[in-house]
Amino acid sequence: MWSVSLVLNKFFQIISKISVNDVIDILIVAYIFYKILIFIKDTRAEQLFKGVIILLVATQLSGVFKLHTLYWILVKILEIGFILPFIIFQPELRAGLEHIGRNTSIKKLGSQSKVGEEDNTVKIINEMLDAIYDLSSRKVGALIILEGETKLNEILETGTRIDGDITMQLLCNIFVPNTPLHDGAVIIRDDKIKSAACFLPLTQRKDLSKELGTRHRAGIGVSEISDCLTLIVSEETGGVSIARLGKIYRNVSRERLFNILKNFYKKKSENEYGFFSDFFKKNED
Repeated sequence: MWSVSLVLNKFFQIISKISVNDVIDILIVAYIFYKILIFIKDTRAEQLFKGVIILLVATQLSGVFKLHTLYWILVKILEIGFILPFIIFQPELRAGLEHIGRNTSIKKLGSQSKVGEEDNTVKIINEMLDAIYDLSSRKVGALIILEGETKLNEILETGTRIDGDITMQLLCNIFVPNTPLHDGAVIIRDDKIKSAACFLPLTQRKDLSKELGTRHRAGIGVSEISDCLTLIVSEETGGVSIARLGKIYRNVSRERLFNILKNFYKKKSENEYGFFSDFFKKNED
């Protein structure tokens, strides 16, 4: 039986052998694992990660207690199942890699007048807000996708090309019920309405409220595969919601949505990122 003093001596011996490089190495790995855990939180990958941890612990325990048959089965499961997560969770992996790519982009050449750019952005935001809350007051359903750094060309091509300026009148006319363009999503790229009546992928999440219909599930679905910001107006309640990075925020006020849109366009205009800047960031400010 080991005494307390012997255990402490062993511990301090190990600590004394740790170099500065070891500490840096441990901190970097811990940071990466922390960010990965934040990234997969509240996703299907979180459940898989828990299952893998349990499987690894069970494998080690079966080896320690010499349960040879169980150990052999668990080892074979780990060997065969190693490739399955890459197939099952391809959307999550794609979203993560795209996020890394966006955060390592190089600053574009050239610059615009900051004052003029901000004035134009505020004008665009107010046009969108006027349209969204006018539709909301009349309980007219709407689905608007603001494209981020990830281009949505495949989705854009499923709709009708518009290439029009962002105005309240145009947005409201698009979503008039029983018109050719009302059933689907509007895609906005920078300061243009690029396309309307676009088809979006539906989220496969099972934990969403049953109150959320196809429009909300489509809005969440497209936010899972890109860094877009989705604006949703419910035709049942008139409530305004946003979806971002696979999460939905409901009953958003006009003031709050103005700040969210302003922050979205501000981040989009900043083209210089560090490698670890906002790495795997999940939550919208």
